[in-house]
Amino acid sequence: MSVQRVLTGITTSGTPHLGNYAGAIRPAVAASRQPGVESFYFLADYHALIKTTDPLRVQRSTLEIAATWIAAGLDTDRVWFYRQSDIPEIPELTWLLTCVAGKGLLNRAHAYKAAVDRNTAEGVDPDAGVNMGLYMYPVLMAADILMFKAHSVPVGRDQIQHIEMARDMAGSFNHLYGEHFVLPEAAIDASVATLPGLDGRKMSKSYDNTIPLFVPTAELKKLIFSIVTDSKAPGEPKDADGSALFQLYQAFSTAEETRAMRTAFDEGIGWGEAKQALFDKIEAAVAPMREHYLALIAEPARIEKHLHEGAAKARAIATPFLAELRHAVGLRNLASVPQAARAAKAKAALPQFKQYREADGRFHFKLVDADGRLLLQGAGFASPREAGAAVAALKQGAAFEMRDGVLWLEGAQVATLAEGVDEADLRAALGTFAD
Repeated sequence: MSVQRVLTGITTSGTPHLGNYAGAIRPAVAASRQPGVESFYFLADYHALIKTTDPLRVQRSTLEIAATWIAAGLDTDRVWFYRQSDIPEIPELTWLLTCVAGKGLLNRAHAYKAAVDRNTAEGVDPDAGVNMGLYMYPVLMAADILMFKAHSVPVGRDQIQHIEMARDMAGSFNHLYGEHFVLPEAAIDASVATLPGLDGRKMSKSYDNTIPLFVPTAELKKLIFSIVTDSKAPGEPKDADGSALFQLYQAFSTAEETRAMRTAFDEGIGWGEAKQALFDKIEAAVAPMREHYLALIAEPARIEKHLHEGAAKARAIATPFLAELRHAVGLRNLASVPQAARAAKAKAALPQFKQYREADGRFHFKLVDADGRLLLQGAGFASPREAGAAVAALKQGAAFEMRDGVLWLEGAQVATLAEGVDEADLRAALGTFAD
């Protein structure tokens, strides 16, 4: 069974709340227990520096978030759990990716574009208040992902663009220096609902409507009883689907319990009774974790030990991989120059596949011989993965059919012979990949 690597980053700029737990932490901890999955969870403290300049907040948030994940059941022996800033290979990889990332690509990043649009609307310099941390955020995120060859990255829909940009940078690097990076996929779990906050809007620090995950019992009850509801009296039917209170109850209940609460809403349960039921449900789920969390918070050295052990595990992967990447780009021991030169010459003497993206947004490949003469021109594909799959199949000797100069693979037209090239020339060139 092939192993899938899944990677999740948690920015250390705030205190975890119920929405974080139900929407991200709980499902991620459950997923980490699945067979055939290698899970990577990191505290994105470099990313936090983009959002806040308060060092105490970054430190405190790192402590709270690490304690939350461990208290929620994350088995740090089973997964890779580490602090981003403990992996020096990540900022170095960021620089290598910077050197292949197009400025035009970064100009299109949503966060940067939003800042520019805001400034333009206000009539000030388009880059006013924009630091390079914000601008380079997608490159650092790409380094986080590509360093550990993650196949899948669970993200919200607003982060899909960053995964596509990571794929773009990985593809550019692979094209220039050989196949080193895995192209990651964004994983969107449509079944995970965004939890509402105290005012019915999305629970978010930006709206100041959160319910912190590990507040004391009395404060949790006070917050739950402050959830905004309508004015319907006890006995009047209530709309469960439009109720923030019901959505929160559903997130912490079984399907059977949820059905019973929906019936209670239809039958006119009083808001006070419904809030008490919600408090009981959340307190039952949170209380055991809260006890563990408070014990961890009281002993930061225990958390530091977990993070140091996690960093050692992560660097066991990152250090040799970065050495491979340094060699690929030419940052090499000078004593190896003659051998490197011979290897480069031998490589250049063989046919090569090249992949690229055209202005129309479609992805192409071509096969050229040792002298750079075009042998085969790939068709336009909707994604780099489709183009890469065709190249991989041809390299691995997959059976194909030629019809009037068009190459067919598994019933699809994937490429065309260049002018003056016959099928024998093509098969001879492809044969070099199987040797």
